[in-house]
Amino acid sequence: MATRVHEFDWPDRVVIGTIGLPGSRTFYLQVRTGSQVVSIALEKQQSALLAEKIDEILDQLTAVDGNPFSVPSGTPVELVDNDQLEPVQEQFRTGTIGLGWDPTTSQIVIEAHPLTDVDAGDDVASPEVDSTEAAEKLLVRMPVGAARAFTQRTREIVGAGRPICPLCGHPMDPDGHICTPPGP
Repeated sequence: MATRVHEFDWPDRVVIGTIGLPGSRTFYLQVRTGSQVVSIALEKQQSALLAEKIDEILDQLTAVDGNPFSVPSGTPVELVDNDQLEPVQEQFRTGTIGLGWDPTTSQIVIEAHPLTDVDAGDDVASPEVDSTEAAEKLLVRMPVGAARAFTQRTREIVGAGRPICPLCGHPMDPDGHICTPPGP
């Protein structure tokens, strides 16, 4: 089976957004170029880790003598995107995510693959599905300024969820919280 690749080389928009209320939000990575829009679902933790790792890569690049890739240390104001997600048609739920750097184009590269039976924790994959090759994937290349804006927005979206209990560290619901502080 051939892999369908949703590829975006210089996207107009790359954002993390959510649908739903805190406590039951669904996170989406949404990419758009012109009229082509792809939305993939991911977990809150995947979103947070993606932003963290992108910032780590960018911070390492700024430390290179002379900053040859012109990586901004902060988010360029003109690239801040606080708009809502465009209408979402979920392409797939994300399993594994690869992250890299392309020095020839000075872009962050994100490669996302669908959740598989193996990713979900099943011991045996379905015999009808070749688990060695995904049916589709998302491949995004974004410039360094857009990557900084992406990480800023992602951190804000992740942080906009339920408040964390200072005693037990678990999220608190608006209708109550049963706190079980950690033991000694």
